[in-house]
Amino acid sequence: MRQKVILGLSFVVLMTQCTMEEQPLSGEPKAKEISHELTAHGDTRMDEYYWLKDRENPEVIEYLNAENAYRERIMSGTEKLQERLFDEIVGRIKKDDSSVPYLLDGFFYYTRYEGESEYPLYCRKEGSLEADEQVILNVNELAKEHSYYQVGGLSIHPSNQKIAFGVDTISRRIYTTFTKDLLTGEIVQVTSNECSGGSTWSSDGNYLFYTVKDLETLRSNSVKRWSAESNTSVAVYTEEDETFSCFVYKSKSRDYIMIGSSSTMSDEHRFISSSEPLADFKIIQPRARGLEYGVSHFGDDFYIRTNAEGATNFKLVKTPVQATGIENWTDVIAHRPEVLFEDMELFSDYLVTEERSNGLTRIKIQPWGKEAYYLPFEEESYTAYVGSNPSFEQQHLRYGYTSLTTPGSVIDYDFATGEKAVRKQQEVIGGYDKDRYETKRIWATADDGTKVPMSIVYRKDLLRSDAPNPTLLYGYGSYGVTIDPQFSSVRLSLLDRGFVYAVAHIRGSQYLGRPWYEDGKMFHKTNTFTDFIACGEALIANDYCTSETLLTMGGSAGGLLMGAVVNMRPDLFRGVIAAVPFVDVVTTMLDETIPLTTGEYDEWGNPNNKESYDYMLSYSPYDQVSRQDYPAMLVTTGLHDSQVQYWEPAKWVARLRKLRTNPEQPLLMYCNMETGHGGASGRFESLKETAMEYAFFLDLMGIKS
Repeated sequence: MRQKVILGLSFVVLMTQCTMEEQPLSGEPKAKEISHELTAHGDTRMDEYYWLKDRENPEVIEYLNAENAYRERIMSGTEKLQERLFDEIVGRIKKDDSSVPYLLDGFFYYTRYEGESEYPLYCRKEGSLEADEQVILNVNELAKEHSYYQVGGLSIHPSNQKIAFGVDTISRRIYTTFTKDLLTGEIVQVTSNECSGGSTWSSDGNYLFYTVKDLETLRSNSVKRWSAESNTSVAVYTEEDETFSCFVYKSKSRDYIMIGSSSTMSDEHRFISSSEPLADFKIIQPRARGLEYGVSHFGDDFYIRTNAEGATNFKLVKTPVQATGIENWTDVIAHRPEVLFEDMELFSDYLVTEERSNGLTRIKIQPWGKEAYYLPFEEESYTAYVGSNPSFEQQHLRYGYTSLTTPGSVIDYDFATGEKAVRKQQEVIGGYDKDRYETKRIWATADDGTKVPMSIVYRKDLLRSDAPNPTLLYGYGSYGVTIDPQFSSVRLSLLDRGFVYAVAHIRGSQYLGRPWYEDGKMFHKTNTFTDFIACGEALIANDYCTSETLLTMGGSAGGLLMGAVVNMRPDLFRGVIAAVPFVDVVTTMLDETIPLTTGEYDEWGNPNNKESYDYMLSYSPYDQVSRQDYPAMLVTTGLHDSQVQYWEPAKWVARLRKLRTNPEQPLLMYCNMETGHGGASGRFESLKETAMEYAFFLDLMGIKS
């Protein structure tokens, strides 16, 4: 007698001898259909759920609430599991915790948390770590009257007696800028609700420079200068090109205030002396399509990371402050086709660079005028990065290190002696034995023969060789963003229940260098999807799982990835979580009023051009939903999301419900009615959503505790 087990949310159906007829889950919300034609290039698409764009329409809110109520009802059998997951995840977090202090202008700055508090306290001590603590900002006090509260861009006044900071209370990444007098405690609002969050002071502290957003498109399109004396602001730079966004910052030397303006494929920077805040900004090198560069200052020169002169993987040049044009740029580190130059840190006696070779980050230390060397790292798959190093004169490098099995560590490396001091390693309350877990890197083969790496981790004693393991495959693959393998105490709730966890380093990231990104964008975007499918197939071929135990997850552009692969290979996955997914690609990219659209034409393509339109339409998840079986799915969004508007996932779920041919499978949507793209703002509150997501996967695998 053969048995087949169908595992869904809170139900298990056993089939013996013959197949029982599966019944649709009752009470699914059904969004009404209103015909709406969208025509471009002679092609007409029908969008029957276009009406969901109107967040002011009470029927829209009613529908979103109905989806939430439905998800809650279907997942009601997992409530105790969600509570257990939340408790164990929070239980591993050190509640009284603080960051490693760094020294700046005679003060040691750090951030700490207390007990059950959701938000940080920004603190400092003067002169010594033994000195009395000064709390310069208690976010818990500020957040008391708000369901969402996010502080960003804290900036110290040159006198050390005042700070500026941005506050977002909506979760739409629009900030109001405030100052706080650290002597009197007085907090003053200095801007309207229009900022990107960050700001920087002039050397005399009389002026504050900050970036302003277009409130419709949310593009950072101007820089303003606020006068403390007159309490007024004036625009000092406006970015007219809708494909560019701008930002303002101060050089590490603090000698210059810089305005950067960037698009996907080009950059432009301008500067003034921070001691001359009323001066006109001077351009370093005018923008040119395809020319990317970033600027640091040291001594008499600007040091520039750039792809100029065919340096696909970037190189380092320098140019005199008094002669900044590209004709004056001279190589410091030449371009190397096999090594991606990612970042740098300048010191009085050393140049430190972050590089990526064969997917792994290396930290190279170059004493000025002497031979360079690399810091050694021993694990097969890991993440290393340069940390906070605010002073040119410091004689140590602060860097971070982690892997899928190694908790995050903050390390100081002494340049002179070569000694390493671990200043902090993430503590896992209740204990954590690294030796019980194993991480490795494996490779899949894509359709075109390209080898695609994955980083995986599992608990050694729970890895089953005689039966499939529940396996979660995570991916992103856009904007050149690389998802490096990092430790997560949260993830232990899966690993300790027998899960294999895998990160697919697919094209569209820069894991294997800049060409790896170029080969996963624009007219090569589908490589991202087929790479991910190949990774799933490789996990099955290597006996980690079967299609009945393979789960997958991605968010934002990674949600687009989820939408594309379930259209292409719905049979490959048992369950899918698509978080804040960018799934209505063509419609969104045709609407220039939607946030982020114009700045991303060089990432996805401009569908106002027919060739781009046709290609994007060929993979757009919403447009390509078809009559076929789909995996069990949980889709999440936020009503105030500024990056991917809530209606994209809402429309997608509605169309999936209409067209899928296996309504017995769970198809759920969770819309957080109070937050945006990043979810809840508190350090514990956001983990309730994580517990919900984990419970969804665990229940699909028949794991009830």
